Amino acid sequence: MTERVGEKFERLVEIMRALRAPGGCPWDREQTHASLRPFVLEETYEVLEAIDTGNMAELREELGDYLYEAVFLAQISEEAGGFTIGDAVEEASSKLVRRHPHVFAKETGDEGITSGQVIERWETMKARERAATGQPDTPATKTTLSGVPKTLPSLLRAYEISARAAAVGFDWATTGDVLDKIEEEVAEVRREVESGATGHLSRAEEEMGDLLFAITNLSRKLGIEPEAALRRANEKFTTRFDAMERAFVARGKLLSDATLDEMETEWQRVKARDA
Repeated sequence: MTERVGEKFERLVEIMRALRAPGGCPWDREQTHASLRPFVLEETYEVLEAIDTGNMAELREELGDYLYEAVFLAQISEEAGGFTIGDAVEEASSKLVRRHPHVFAKETGDEGITSGQVIERWETMKARERAATGQPDTPATKTTLSGVPKTLPSLLRAYEISARAAAVGFDWATTGDVLDKIEEEVAEVRREVESGATGHLSRAEEEMGDLLFAITNLSRKLGIEPEAALRRANEKFTTRFDAMERAFVARGKLLSDATLDEMETEWQRVKARDA
């Protein structure tokens, strides 16, 4: 099975080389790391959508496209005298073995390790590796949070920032402490709203950001990935809102002509049906 997978992967690599070679595809030959950026992002979200819908045929196809982008980026690097896709694969393998000593090294005390403890170890090891690669007293020194990509969606970036901070011990002791912090931030947002300080670059915006960051920390404490949770909430709201609107249309009435009380009544009917 392993050999078959290796052969199939090598075929994909060879196809990519042929596309980039003289006489290959003009479009593929023109691409750069920067030009492929939107395609990498698009394929990422298509993988996520396939996961959310549970469509395995789509997931298989989208994972193939996702893998293709990785091979494409590595091929461009190889042509410039940089790393190869083989180097990237080896890096991933070495990292997985290094960060899973409870599987590959069987260290004392690993018996009965929980998934939560695995995550804590993973983040701690990542922090140590980042510290080891930094050069003291230089601008290039890597800090705990310097490696969190600024291009991540803000909610996901907040989750990663809080996880890395927690890995070095900067964290609330309990979930209850985070809930207290959220209540504090809600009160601060309320004060700003009541004072009329709303809009972009206002104090209300700053306090709203603090509230969202605290909520992200609560999500992490509960073992919930916030981006996925919000996607599901978006879909749930969209499905219910569409059902409410169709109900009014079926009665010959536009949603915009309905009163708020009428919409609330129909909304509750939709929720009841879901339940």
